Amino acid sequence: MKITNLGFPRIGRDRELKFALEQYWRGEIDQAQLEAQALTLKQTHWQWQADAGIEFIPVGDFAYYDHVLTLSAMLNVIPARHRQLNADGTAAKITLDTLFNIARGAEVNGEQASASAMKKFFNTNYHYQVPELEQDQVFELAFEQIFEEVEQAKACGHQPKPVLLGPVSFLALSQAKGEFDKLQLLTKLLPVYEIILQRFAEQGVTWVQFDEPILASELSQSWQQAISQTYQYFADSKPSSIKVLLASYYGDIQHHAQLVNQLPVEGLHIDLIAGNQTAAAFLPTLEQQKVLSLGVINGRNVWAADIDDIAEQVQSLINDYDEQIWLAPSCSLLHSPVDLDAETELNDELKLQLAFAKQKLNELTELGHLVTHPQSERSQHIRSLCAKRKQARSARRNEAVYQRLDNLTEQDFERGSAYKQRQVAQANALKLPSLPITTIGSFPQTAAIRGLRRRWRQGELAELDYQQHIKAVIKDTIERQSSIGIDVLVHGESERNDMVEYFGEQLEGFAFTQKGWVQSYGSRCVKPPLIYGDVSRAKPMTLDWTTYAQSLTDKPVKGMLTGPVTILHWSFAREDIEREVIANQIGLAIRDEVVDLEQAGIGIIQIDEPAFREGLPIKQSEWQGYLDWAVKAFRLSACGVEDKTQIHTHMCYSEFNHTIEAIAAMDADVITIETSRSQMALLDAFEDFAYPNEIGPGVYDIHSPNIPKQQDITHLLQKAADKIPVSRLWVNPDCGLKTRTWDEVEPALVNIVAATRELRRQLC
Repeated sequence: MKITNLGFPRIGRDRELKFALEQYWRGEIDQAQLEAQALTLKQTHWQWQADAGIEFIPVGDFAYYDHVLTLSAMLNVIPARHRQLNADGTAAKITLDTLFNIARGAEVNGEQASASAMKKFFNTNYHYQVPELEQDQVFELAFEQIFEEVEQAKACGHQPKPVLLGPVSFLALSQAKGEFDKLQLLTKLLPVYEIILQRFAEQGVTWVQFDEPILASELSQSWQQAISQTYQYFADSKPSSIKVLLASYYGDIQHHAQLVNQLPVEGLHIDLIAGNQTAAAFLPTLEQQKVLSLGVINGRNVWAADIDDIAEQVQSLINDYDEQIWLAPSCSLLHSPVDLDAETELNDELKLQLAFAKQKLNELTELGHLVTHPQSERSQHIRSLCAKRKQARSARRNEAVYQRLDNLTEQDFERGSAYKQRQVAQANALKLPSLPITTIGSFPQTAAIRGLRRRWRQGELAELDYQQHIKAVIKDTIERQSSIGIDVLVHGESERNDMVEYFGEQLEGFAFTQKGWVQSYGSRCVKPPLIYGDVSRAKPMTLDWTTYAQSLTDKPVKGMLTGPVTILHWSFAREDIEREVIANQIGLAIRDEVVDLEQAGIGIIQIDEPAFREGLPIKQSEWQGYLDWAVKAFRLSACGVEDKTQIHTHMCYSEFNHTIEAIAAMDADVITIETSRSQMALLDAFEDFAYPNEIGPGVYDIHSPNIPKQQDITHLLQKAADKIPVSRLWVNPDCGLKTRTWDEVEPALVNIVAATRELRRQLC
């Protein structure tokens, strides 16, 4: 039996990679300095894994921006607009800057090249850069970062196990630029993977991990054949010294057991946390003398595992198959914070119940000891700790919360009137122009604002002084929007550190870490709250700031809230009750805030649900069950208001075609979505479905430092107007402006207003 790992967080315990990247982008350090800091991080993480007893150290899980983007560069999948040309017109070598340009947008060869699209990685909150494939795509080995890392790991005395996204999942995650079947490219792609395996063999590698999370979905016959074709190809072509571990996660693959058991691979990893599969379906794999890696420690949450229970479940397999069994996390630990030892302010009872990435490695070691030495003194100590954790979790129930849930009726999930009647009432109350212009909520979080919050939290700034400073920022934000010509204003969210953490800090049942950061994309990290108990609202959370902002202007100011589904998905939620119950608890708390805002005279309230689609199970056949309770949780939060109060919601990075009915069932009066990178293509779903309510398609890609030109915005708005009636069309950026600077935001908004006014003259 071996203890193994699928991948480790790359950002560092103190977000060292984030800060190094941002220094590099600002020109404060050069590439050599960036790479030196990255190497220090990798060496630290490799040593932690070795110290925990991990026998094959994952290599290739590190990425400067995104591991899918790194693989795209490795395979020469670079969009034509981002191919830097030499003086003689030939393609220049792919560098780190090439990757950053693809992710962030840049000027290339004298032309502005837009960033590639960004989507959620399966059902996680990690974002990847979507590879763009042409019908005549040429694959070749073009970027060698992973080979350098193999040598770096070997130099540190480790036995590296390279980790790559498998060919079939890579194609599945890619975007076909044109009308063709992506699977047609598989035969051109496989020889490059073959070369990669040969290079690994030359470096002395023995195991290579290919991640194929696409197996957790319900694959058509052609995609199943692609899996068979791929791994038969590797079996026939790879060096005999190389063994392949096929890894799938984020869902069970028991429905593909027959397919998977017949694959000629030397090892299989299965996720025993997500879904209901058991190892029994894959025993034929073991009978063929393969390795079966059991994902028994949750790689996507922070709660300590009940390893005594896990030990009982796997004991018989260990006894029967011994060296053929590996113990591992369910998936890469990329989705977990780095190190619980960095938390110095959590109370001891809660900290006892937690395990971050570094501690999950130790849990694997402890699990291995339990199953191999069940009667030892150390094993008795491990079981004692498990018992204490279970006892601590057992006393969480808030009876008042459950009483309120029990008293809900169907009317609590319905608005007073249908949308058409509400639209008339809202038009009379708000008196907005055609194509009303708004923003998604946040404005630039400057260093001064972050410093202000930090001083207040550390007790260096008195509460009254802090409030006066925040009011000054809000006043400035309102004045800037008014002078630019925005129609529906926002207060800017300068008091908020994060759209989920801010609310969690004011809700019962939440706790917070100091350094529980996880990567969302690039240098963007989030610090999810911990939902450890029943959720309720003790007092209003946004009322004072919103009403102050409204007092400064005659224009409507939106109340800005985060929705229950997003708060749930972007938190580390307790595992002892159903997620539907947690969502409804949060929904009731947000509902209370919505009603308070309405009663205070706020006529537009936005309840953001950017993570709505994120909770979808990977298997489409399981979607409806999730969508039913997710829609109800949103409606519970939104349906306590009168017809004249306009409810907005915001979603980003969503493919709406398969969920459009559920989105319509949410019955928000206005939905704003990210569409600028797709050139309004995402609106096709709303047009085809004849979405009945109002829509604000984004015209400003806020994830890029590029300032959109007026003519480009006008072009996007014209495309939107071709798909959605102008009477139901809003104008807004793709997402919040928190991560941008005022130097970028103000000219962008000026161009949006100018483009909108031009279109009003044309169409209204």
